[in-house]
Amino acid sequence: MTVDHRGGIAVVTLDRPDRHNAIDRAMRDQLRAAWGEFRMSTDVRVVILTGAGDKAFCTGLDRSWVVPQPPSPYTIDDPLIDIGPKSADLWKPVIAAVNGMACGGAFYLLAECEFAIAADHASFFDPHTTYGMVSAFESIGMAQRMPYGEVMRMSLMGTAERIGARRAYEIGLVSELVPSAGLLDAAMEAARVIASYPTEAVQGTVRAVWSARAATRSLALAGAPQLIKLGNLPPEQQAALFRDRSGDHRVR
Repeated sequence: MTVDHRGGIAVVTLDRPDRHNAIDRAMRDQLRAAWGEFRMSTDVRVVILTGAGDKAFCTGLDRSWVVPQPPSPYTIDDPLIDIGPKSADLWKPVIAAVNGMACGGAFYLLAECEFAIAADHASFFDPHTTYGMVSAFESIGMAQRMPYGEVMRMSLMGTAERIGARRAYEIGLVSELVPSAGLLDAAMEAARVIASYPTEAVQGTVRAVWSARAATRSLALAGAPQLIKLGNLPPEQQAALFRDRSGDHRVR
């Protein structure tokens, strides 16, 4: 992961393009540290979050990272649960610049950004059910961003279907579509405007709007660990489904 400071704007780039910017332990720790740094900084007023390359914004948890789980049926250790800015109590605006695929654990991040701008080749999907996994934390986050039917369809269709950039714009998942080459410029244009305003008013607005949905989200998240414990296939069966996956999918 890299951080580039441009005046009052910090550009955070998930920088593992060879792994489609999947999140491993090191990147998880770097994200946590970055949000904490921005929270204390008097220089950073707005953050842009993007991915390296043009193939993927982020594809969630790197499957090579095996996370040990407690034996209790009432809890899980989710390594991505606190990778977003709101989890770090950061109320400075974060703009997502989605430069390709965004799937699975990428929704932990998108759910805690203020809004997203996407390249016109971006796509969104949730692979969990395909591999015998419950989509809980991811779909709960997206239920705050997308119409009910859209998030339900995405969560249930798994890898068989992707939401294209145009459809994502139509349903409000992203606020603007731009050509790939102009993605970061478009995000910077919005960030510069926001960074020029009094930061206290901006942060207060972020927190006010977030609070409008926070109670519902918190209640839903409280039940997620048990659903995952009950519904997930054993890891070895998940791995077999992942190895046998097909590349076939439709984009809508």
